[in-house]
Amino acid sequence: MTLQHEHPTPSFEDEPEFDPDIPGPQPLQALQMLIRRIEAQTVDLQLSKFDRSDALALGLLLVELGTARSLPIAIDIRRGDHVLFHSSLAGATADNGFWIERKSRTAHRYEAPSFLIGLRGRLGGGKIEDNAWFDQNRYSAHGGSFPLWLRGTGLVGTVTVSGLPQKADHDLVVEALTMFQQRSAG
Repeated sequence: MTLQHEHPTPSFEDEPEFDPDIPGPQPLQALQMLIRRIEAQTVDLQLSKFDRSDALALGLLLVELGTARSLPIAIDIRRGDHVLFHSSLAGATADNGFWIERKSRTAHRYEAPSFLIGLRGRLGGGKIEDNAWFDQNRYSAHGGSFPLWLRGTGLVGTVTVSGLPQKADHDLVVEALTMFQQRSAG
């Protein structure tokens, strides 16, 4: 007698991750999973303190990561309109500065990662940019700007990377914040 093996029920984790830069339809479940992951990051990456020396340390960490990987990025850390750190690595252009302004403004205004704002806008099948009230001259719902949350206080600034595809910009910021948080704790 031969036993038949049941195939496991596919999970969302078997699905490819949603990528807003890939044209054409993608599974709604993949979009929802990515949104949940980024929402969890906003909780997990809250800081216990953040001052000017922390802005310098985080900025230099991003410079170190970008330089080691030869990434053509610009890096910006600010408190509102006050720039605490800014650097443009080899290959970054003046356009990256314009993207930084708009992405940072989005993360600050909506108190959420700029990538998350853009992804949430896609839940209805369109883009947030399709709405007349979303001023694309001032805001950008592309990945790369992450709010700096201080536990027990709230939003204290933003960290932004520009120069890569938006998902890669976001992931680099999250990688650096994770490393920064671990270094600060240890």
